[in-house]
Amino acid sequence: MAVIAQDQPVTGGTLVYLEQQAHTNLYPPAGGFYPNSGILNQITDKLTWQNPETLQNEPWLAASWEINTDATEYTFKLRPGVTFSDGTPLDAAAVAKNFDVFGLGNKELGYPVAEAINNYDHSEVIDPQTVKFVFKAPAPGFLQATSVIGSGIVAPSVLEQPYAELGDATKIIGSGAFVVDSEVLGQSLNLKVREDYAWGPANIEHQGRAYLDAIQYIVTPEDSVRIGALLAGQADVIRQIQAYDEGQVEAQSYSVLSAPTRGVNNNAVFRPDNPLVADIKVRQALTAATNSAEIVQTIFSSHYPQATSVIASTAAGYVDLSDKLVFDLEKAKALLDEAGWVPGADGVREKDGVKLELSVYESLPQPQSRATFQLLSQQWAQVGVKLNVLAGDAGSAAVDRLDPLKTPVVSAMVGRADPDVIKSNFYPSNRDALLQKGGLNPNATFEDAKLNDLLLAIASEPDNAKRLELAGEAQVYILDQAYVIPIFEEPQVFAAAPYVHDVSFDAVARPSFYNTWLSPR
Repeated sequence: MAVIAQDQPVTGGTLVYLEQQAHTNLYPPAGGFYPNSGILNQITDKLTWQNPETLQNEPWLAASWEINTDATEYTFKLRPGVTFSDGTPLDAAAVAKNFDVFGLGNKELGYPVAEAINNYDHSEVIDPQTVKFVFKAPAPGFLQATSVIGSGIVAPSVLEQPYAELGDATKIIGSGAFVVDSEVLGQSLNLKVREDYAWGPANIEHQGRAYLDAIQYIVTPEDSVRIGALLAGQADVIRQIQAYDEGQVEAQSYSVLSAPTRGVNNNAVFRPDNPLVADIKVRQALTAATNSAEIVQTIFSSHYPQATSVIASTAAGYVDLSDKLVFDLEKAKALLDEAGWVPGADGVREKDGVKLELSVYESLPQPQSRATFQLLSQQWAQVGVKLNVLAGDAGSAAVDRLDPLKTPVVSAMVGRADPDVIKSNFYPSNRDALLQKGGLNPNATFEDAKLNDLLLAIASEPDNAKRLELAGEAQVYILDQAYVIPIFEEPQVFAAAPYVHDVSFDAVARPSFYNTWLSPR
């Protein structure tokens, strides 16, 4: 395919973007699901922009801000002249309304609290361009939280609709560079450029309207179909290119675009409420029986670094704990022996007439999840543990994942370039990966008060150095308790045609097409 050399951005054209899964809900705090964020990043703006190179927060909708010494009050001065796509002003009252819902939720309309916001109390409109946020306890992660996909600002009228209705993209009114034009739910979505857009992040070179005229999203679940469409010139950018397809893409001079998520790694997580993994020695044994290097080298590519801690090496507060993740089959067998699990006639260990047989559902949003767990199953079989890998789209999967008796092991990860990401993944009122009391499982009996205290401390420590220390302590504790087995640092990997230029990514790998342009073909 011939591409005319072009140095300067060209205005015009429609970008065809193939997404693996349909979006679910476009309430901004639901943007943790990548198909949601790939849309929200185009139609909403944030108070601040986290520079992906420096991870520093820079002005965007907020021209400036002040934070008091104990991080309980944040005051933002807004950029003048910003409007939502329906023409209403993006002023202090609108921003206050957004964060009151994000920080407190709305039970009547079904809105959950945003996982990125901790200790929120209330907002105060100081004047039309100035808003203050007050917290019940220090909230050192709030500035960074104003830059995440979950803090995209929408028109107040959006937040007056029931949460369940926001799966309809046409109901989302933002201030972003693109506007929802039309959609076929579950199949496709069309965005059009906002001609009068004039408020991109203050420190980036491009200002004014986006270069593209439109973006067409098409849901295309099959990996081979997305790759085929890209290489045939029927699509311009695709998300979730598998590692085994990278070679053929690059061989045809197409681009593989990989961006780090900088948060909690792709981990196998144990549910201690399940009696088979309640014993720490069993969890320690399975950690020692896991050869994550083999998984990465066999299934993935150089874009997927082997995990060396609970969080990624690019994450704030990372501590290298690879010495706690050493592959050692003999240690694994010894620990299982100590725990009373002895090999049965079929090679599967038994104790009191019960086999050490576990089940895990593949995670459809995550790359090569089935293949990862199938190889893990082979590795654990070497020490007498059976792992059944179940289909992620099974009708009972969503309910079963909340029952530790049915899912003693799950896959979990979350991207965010702030230490609060550890709390987001493990705290009961957030993602609750361990299924603790007070969390997602109403029948839970397991609770780790020490871990929960650490997580709360990370989210409430105003001294940054101490906060990073606490993040390190949490990583050590989680691995010492063998709650998770880190596998790899999860990126988002895209592929783009050679005539597509300047696809950019935020600090946690969400794509932005504000700077993107197409050269003539």
